[in-house]
Amino acid sequence: MKVEKLVEIIGSDFYTGVPDSQLKALCDYLMDTYGIDQKHHMIAANEGNCTALAAGYHLATGKVPVVYMQNSGEGNIINPVASLLNDKVYAIPVVFIVGWRGEPGIHDEPQHIYQGEVTVKLLEDMDIKTFVVGKETTEEELSNVMEDFKAVLATGKNVAFVIRKGALFYDNKVVYKNDNQMVREDIIKHIVAVSKEDPIVSTTGKASRELFEIREANGQSHKYDFLTVGSMGHSSSIALGVAINKPDTKIWCIDGDGAVLMHMGSMAVLGANAPKNMVHVIINNGAHETVGGMPTVATNLDMVAMAKACGYPYAVSVDNFEDLDAELTKAKDADMLSMIEVKCSIGAREDLGRPTTTALENKENFMEYLKEL
Repeated sequence: MKVEKLVEIIGSDFYTGVPDSQLKALCDYLMDTYGIDQKHHMIAANEGNCTALAAGYHLATGKVPVVYMQNSGEGNIINPVASLLNDKVYAIPVVFIVGWRGEPGIHDEPQHIYQGEVTVKLLEDMDIKTFVVGKETTEEELSNVMEDFKAVLATGKNVAFVIRKGALFYDNKVVYKNDNQMVREDIIKHIVAVSKEDPIVSTTGKASRELFEIREANGQSHKYDFLTVGSMGHSSSIALGVAINKPDTKIWCIDGDGAVLMHMGSMAVLGANAPKNMVHVIINNGAHETVGGMPTVATNLDMVAMAKACGYPYAVSVDNFEDLDAELTKAKDADMLSMIEVKCSIGAREDLGRPTTTALENKENFMEYLKEL
């Protein structure tokens, strides 16, 4: 189904969400049509954030907003759905559009498998009336469902369209880019060269995939790395937990701007604890690149000032490899928590692979290595 038809049938003029590869057609359409526009389309830091933003829109306009997200974000909406939107509380109607990663019977990555199994059940448990949209769904069928949904929304309840893989398409090609010159995979190569055998916790998405392939190309063991294949926004907290309990070992966290934004409070906790043996590298391309390249708000943020305000004793931003190497070396030798923001381009190799070890194998190998330290 053309995404334009879905938008027409829903009939809302305000969308907010967190980009998802399964919903790339919708995200591209919104960016192509509105860009980032406070009146019509806003990309939020996390799914709870956009649910609350949608609630504010409804309070101010009386109209029904749309929140879009990957199903991995259902956990982030549980609290605002149950304690803010629910008809036993404020009865705020919202249409959710949820990309169904890990749908049973469809091959997907390990972090999506269980989430895929419980996607519809979680929505229904939150009293959200749900309809699954697939390639075979007709416009007439969707229109009839939306008419039913309007009656539900009128009672202050929520509804959801769960989108199967390939169910939506958009004919226009949208290109996302920035003016930064450094390529993320090369940045990670430089981190690996300086960190040597120090443990690394890497964030979800392409950064972990690139780290895995760099180890392969170098003929190195994967035991040094914990690849956070899911749990977006939590890598730095995982690294903090490791650093506190391995105080004599330098621990590195390779993070991304979208992940940092998703759970920014973790920086405050990191700064408050300030482990002397941790380096927090934030690769900032101002984009949700792994799911398509849609923008984050990180392009206009002063990450260094944020880190210092959170209590990091040292923070710096670099945009070239000479400065990156100097700062990585300084951080490795420093006896304090360090943050290095690296300004990065948008883009990755088209033939970028995925880890060939299982998530469980990754965990066990990493834990065995930590025992040696």
